[in-house]
Amino acid sequence: MREGPGVRPPFDPDVAHALRTTDDVVTSLRPEGIAGLRERVVPPSEYEITLGGSLALTRHLVPVGDAPGIALLLLRPRRRGARLPVLYHVHGGGLVVGSAADDLPALAGAAEDLGLAVASIEYRLAPEFPYPVPVEDVYRGLVWLREHADALSLDPDRVIVGGISAGGGLAAATALLARDRGGPSLLGQLLVCPMLDDRNDSGSADQMAGVGAWDRVANETAWNAYLGADRDEVTIYASPARASDLSNLPPMFLDVGSAETFRDEVVAYAARSWACGGDAELHVWPGGAHGFHALAPDAEISRRARAARAEWLRRLLARSGAAAAE
Repeated sequence: MREGPGVRPPFDPDVAHALRTTDDVVTSLRPEGIAGLRERVVPPSEYEITLGGSLALTRHLVPVGDAPGIALLLLRPRRRGARLPVLYHVHGGGLVVGSAADDLPALAGAAEDLGLAVASIEYRLAPEFPYPVPVEDVYRGLVWLREHADALSLDPDRVIVGGISAGGGLAAATALLARDRGGPSLLGQLLVCPMLDDRNDSGSADQMAGVGAWDRVANETAWNAYLGADRDEVTIYASPARASDLSNLPPMFLDVGSAETFRDEVVAYAARSWACGGDAELHVWPGGAHGFHALAPDAEISRRARAARAEWLRRLLARSGAAAAE
């Protein structure tokens, strides 16, 4: 068996082309690059978020003690009727960049096709706001959403927490918090290429160093911003991969690329869920770099990944609807 430095799984051809030709791919982010990365972000327009007005977008404020409230964006089909299930989404950005609006254009189609609302929280970013501020912001937004479900015409018993990359890690941590605090019940977890393990020492982290998108240097920069460099004692709510007990959690969907830093930690998280009797669906997309679905949205691998997520959501919602009718 051949292994060692330089031996890596190949990138999907469409993903490889995108990596070569896209100017803003982040491979090795260092602390001094965070400000510049933030400056390059172009937020989506309301037209993009609402698919030209076919969906309704509202803005809400979640109280956070003595500080100014944090924004929560709610995107929903315009048709009225029964209370809608909701995907409570947490945006990506390595814990150091990004906004609540960033991923909404990509989720708008699912909202329309599946008849669900999408809520996205403007959690505060590291390093200005290190742990536990971001995850507590996300948890607080979940509690607020559940408390205001009736007023917002949402179904409080059909809330799915989800996120991409760093947002996927925060979503997983929020599910752990909800379990351990006796907080809002969740219908499921949709974890897309989630950032789960601050130890940054997996085989895939080593294998993919210096190539693709978001390598171990970028990952260490992000975790240091969030937790500091001295990480002798890290809680499971900061780094969900440190949790040994994944029992009594809602069903989870996890996906990851075969050619990315997070591959092994995501696979291990799914395996630990199964070992604890959990319900987990795992997809490892061959040739996928980190965030390949956004990097090469028209690639066959990206279309398949989106379809798999949508199908899991559809099955989950159908199952919950059937259970409620019994």
